[in-house]
Amino acid sequence: MDYKKLTNYLKALSWIIVALVITCTTLCVFPLKYEEHQRQIDAIEIHSDSLITHVSQFKEIAFKDSPEGKMASYGEKLIRNTYDYFYNGEVKIGNKLACSSCHLNGGTKSFAAPYVGLTNVFPTYISRENKIESLEERINGCFERSINGRAIPENGKEMRAIITYIKNISVNTVNKGRLAGQGFIKMDIPNRAADLKHGQLVFENKCASCHGKDGQGILQAAGKGYQYPPLWGKDSYNDGAGMARLLTAARFIKANMPLGATYDAPQLKDDEAYDVAAYINSFDRPQKTDKQLDYPNLSKKPKDSPYPPYADNVSIEQHKLGPFNF
Repeated sequence: MDYKKLTNYLKALSWIIVALVITCTTLCVFPLKYEEHQRQIDAIEIHSDSLITHVSQFKEIAFKDSPEGKMASYGEKLIRNTYDYFYNGEVKIGNKLACSSCHLNGGTKSFAAPYVGLTNVFPTYISRENKIESLEERINGCFERSINGRAIPENGKEMRAIITYIKNISVNTVNKGRLAGQGFIKMDIPNRAADLKHGQLVFENKCASCHGKDGQGILQAAGKGYQYPPLWGKDSYNDGAGMARLLTAARFIKANMPLGATYDAPQLKDDEAYDVAAYINSFDRPQKTDKQLDYPNLSKKPKDSPYPPYADNVSIEQHKLGPFNF
């Protein structure tokens, strides 16, 4: 065997392999990196003046005069005046509440369960169902619980309109994880049971002027829904809704109530929000069926869930009113 020729052959083959690797890297990897870099540049050029990193930075947008823009506009109407569109005198989805009764300002207010940026969050894990849920499924959860009604078709016009609206108001948001200002504000939870008598005083002094002394809200002058929603009774959220939980309601109230309050300029102290939330939830409201099926993994059930079963031996009363030091 001519070892010299074999050695030269192997050297030549090695150089050919190196050349192929360099060529592939140049043709495949670099353009991909360039294209990704260019997309980032384009995104910055398009959105640099309006990129939202906190929900409070959201500015009202005008929907385009296009099929998508018109669908988004219809979705906003469904959010702001839900009852007017989902009840025609014959077909009733739920109560007279609107989605914006909780998702304030059409779902654009910070720490009022805003929709802004949600298209970057879903699908996501929801402990109540113990599974990954789509945004459509989450919206239907609100129809079934907060509006005490029934789910709407996931591929129907109304659901498509709501999703399109959320997509359009989320267009300039950062696209990684949750946006600051989503969900509800954090607060210092008193290490005691809620004081219903104190909650009643807070309600009478701070809430009754809008929601009525009887908590039944004020109807719109025009339309079928409420200007200010009822907080208990047949037209309120049912006992399976998130707002039926003391801590969730308290965090919502702290950042948003009375009207005009904001997360950075609250009008209630933590203990006031805590006690008035308990007072509001102490009244009768519609009962959600099959609540025992919620939270298949009971270890993930929130401490303030007002209905059993539980993974602990703490009383229902303490789960409803605290203290939540368990």
